[in-house]
Amino acid sequence: MAAPVKRNYDNSRRLAQVRATRLRVIEAAKRLFMESGYPATTIEAVADAADVSLPTLYRLFGSKRALLAAVLDASFGGDDEPIAFGDRPAVRAARAEADPVKMVEAFGRILTDLMERTSAILHVLATAAQVDPEAADLLAEIRRQRHTGQSRIVAALAERDALDPDLDPAKAADMVYASMSPDVHRILTIERGWTSQDYELWADRCLRSLLRHEAT
Repeated sequence: MAAPVKRNYDNSRRLAQVRATRLRVIEAAKRLFMESGYPATTIEAVADAADVSLPTLYRLFGSKRALLAAVLDASFGGDDEPIAFGDRPAVRAARAEADPVKMVEAFGRILTDLMERTSAILHVLATAAQVDPEAADLLAEIRRQRHTGQSRIVAALAERDALDPDLDPAKAADMVYASMSPDVHRILTIERGWTSQDYELWADRCLRSLLRHEAT
């Protein structure tokens, strides 16, 4: 009698279903957070909106704070791929650009796209941070990460000897952090009605101000 043939278990379909469910929950949570605010949105409401059971939601995310973090991660990256923003192809290509002018142009586009995706949900987080300790901790961590990431633009220019010699690198990093903040983006695009193109021009001009005169 022939021995039974062993078959490799293919769980790709199940993984795809889990990923689709996870993304559905993230999208539902983002919508509810933006409509009702983070503190007022219950985990049960998210489960209902995503049409998943509460145990499934907890199994995927573990907590409401982890769900908010997942919403923010997806907003930063533009998808649910587990790739850090600094490791995204566009960011890596910009950082590797030899021409400092082209580098700041690329980062201007990247930061414009990033703000378009994230400033609204970051405003929700900042509002929640005023009353929710978990949201406050998450906001502080995101701000630390943003400052670190944006400091790399200054470091890349300094490596190419393209940073204005009158600028202290630490102060230059703070300048980028302040001018390219979600708060400024919200002021310009929501309060003042700037278009995305207006904002990108602003981002480009801000970043060009870091360059030594010869590079411009």
